[in-house]
Amino acid sequence: MTASANGIEMARIAAIAADSKSGEDLVALDVSEPLPLVDIFLLVTGRNERNVAAIADEVEEKLLEAGHKRLRREGRQESRWVLLDFGDLVVHVFHEQERVYYGLERLWKDCPVVPLELPAPASAD
Repeated sequence: MTASANGIEMARIAAIAADSKSGEDLVALDVSEPLPLVDIFLLVTGRNERNVAAIADEVEEKLLEAGHKRLRREGRQESRWVLLDFGDLVVHVFHEQERVYYGLERLWKDCPVVPLELPAPASAD
């Protein structure tokens, strides 16, 4: 089983939104094989609590604008690890320390990586 086209499109929207708020180390994992109810985990790192909150808010806003329904949101108050569940896509926005500590990449290391195409950074001419 592989991630659905809908899951991949949702991950693309979320990744662009996260990137626009300076999200770092974006990784999309196809978890559809071990987790039949989810297609993709998108992992994003924010530099501090304010950045984590801004990334999570932007991702949520862009996915809602695209017509996707949020099923659940966890961790927004502390903004150390915010989880956004959109069904086919679950977005994990981590503070740097939490990302290292929980190591989701290690837990899901057998899952294929979904390529993300982000816009090229604007040149500083």
